Amino acid sequence: MDFTQNDEVQRDSSFSLFLRKISNSYQRILDTSTPYKLQRWLFACVLLILFLYRIIAAQGYYVVIYTLGIYLLTQFTLFLSPQFGTLDMDIMEDDMEDEPTLPVNNDDEFKPFIRRLPEFKFWHNTVRATLLAFVCAFIPFFDIPVFWPILLMYFIVITYLSMKKQIDHMIKHHYVPFDIGKKKYNKVDK
Repeated sequence: MDFTQNDEVQRDSSFSLFLRKISNSYQRILDTSTPYKLQRWLFACVLLILFLYRIIAAQGYYVVIYTLGIYLLTQFTLFLSPQFGTLDMDIMEDDMEDEPTLPVNNDDEFKPFIRRLPEFKFWHNTVRATLLAFVCAFIPFFDIPVFWPILLMYFIVITYLSMKKQIDHMIKHHYVPFDIGKKKYNKVDK
């Protein structure tokens, strides 16, 4: 059967149109879910619970859960980190003496806390990674035999060290990434 170039272009454009429709639908779902923070995180927790149930029921896929745990720990660390260059702050602080100084330019002035990884992207990455891990938990190739207590201990040590470093950094630079306990001002209607 001989295909002309027009048939290929039409087939290609119909496939790209199909992908565009799927992409637009997916983006619409994400956009409508943005204001529902509690519901989004409950959905992510349900996915994680289903994934953990799959791991427990299969008695395997420990490498998959370990990989997901490390990825989520990395995402959480980025979520807690400020967007501005913390390495630059550490280097500048080491170079400076203990004397108080006034701001010389705009870079030295106070800036509000802006996350390196916004909450919505953190949630989106969590859901995507959990869904991918859930799919991998059904593929026998990923059921690598390992002694899971070693992976668990290693994960606990990595979590402890990274959270200790993050908390020390938060104390050193006097920032709190959460708005819990911060003073809130009410709007005054005139």
